[in-house]
Amino acid sequence: MTRKVMLVVVAVAAVLILAGSAANAQTQMQVYGLWHCYSDACSWASVPNMTTFDTDNHWILDRGNGSPSANLVVLSFVNPVKLMNLTNDSTTVNGIPIGMTPAVVNYFQSKGIRVMMSVGGFSYTKNWEKALGTNPTQLGINAANAAKQFNVGMEIDYEKSSNPNLTGLQQFVSAYRSVTPYDATGSNFAARLTIDLGNNDQYLTAIANYAALNWLTTSSPVLDYANAMVASQKTSISTLETGWAQHVDGTSSVPPTAPAKLTGSLWLVAGQPNCATFNSSDQNAAANFVETLPPKGAGSTSGMLGYMFWAAGCQGNGTGCTFPPTTCQGGVGVGATSLNIPIPMPALRQN
Repeated sequence: MTRKVMLVVVAVAAVLILAGSAANAQTQMQVYGLWHCYSDACSWASVPNMTTFDTDNHWILDRGNGSPSANLVVLSFVNPVKLMNLTNDSTTVNGIPIGMTPAVVNYFQSKGIRVMMSVGGFSYTKNWEKALGTNPTQLGINAANAAKQFNVGMEIDYEKSSNPNLTGLQQFVSAYRSVTPYDATGSNFAARLTIDLGNNDQYLTAIANYAALNWLTTSSPVLDYANAMVASQKTSISTLETGWAQHVDGTSSVPPTAPAKLTGSLWLVAGQPNCATFNSSDQNAAANFVETLPPKGAGSTSGMLGYMFWAAGCQGNGTGCTFPPTTCQGGVGVGATSLNIPIPMPALRQN
């Protein structure tokens, strides 16, 4: 082999190695968030005493070194029918639970933690159906106006796996975006609009397909990203990773989603590793997978956006509350340090 040919072979090999490295590059997580269920299993049906609220949740603001344990808190849940109707009753003001106050929002935002509100949840599936079948455009406008009023983002948690109302959901999204257009910079908090999908594409398949085709593209994005929702508390980390990868790989029923448009979700159970002990936690075990998952037909950069945790506060489901003495500082908080989570959340990767 001549020297010239050898140089060409070496050069080609170097290009292939670099290409392979780029495809599996390690990318810094950007989203490290907590759904928050307050002290009443996600109803937010009373106005918090902020002294008590701080005692219960101070670990979120301070992981032990003065920095927050997360860069996002999602207040859960808002009833879609009440939001559509701008209901005022004993537990609701203009469609928003009375516990989701400006003081609560400022409690987190004052420390650089982004805040969102989640519309729906499994318990409100029928309410989503009613709202989407009645006036989804008004629901979208009201959600966007509430987001502007509170300076928060909004999350779609519509858990209808069989025959979801995709026409109504599109009307909701279009109405929201008519009030607050997509903002790639992330500087307009009210423009942040996300959606929850199944842990894999086998659950909420129709919604996942529609979202991948219409809202989560990198060329013309409408939603900021999707959360691959929590599976069973007993689900192994390998099963979780398989589910997350399915969103990125796509299936015969759902096209691929860019890793940069996806977070993976994990359970928080008081006293268990995800909450209490980072070294033996799922977030530690899956970190390399999350940071290096390569695109498979959508997007061009490796790595999912990060993690969401279900849930801070008192979610029910036999998980206990994340209040002292069973806070999640040792799991989520130590993870924020170990994973070098940026606070505040930066502008998200778009490709």
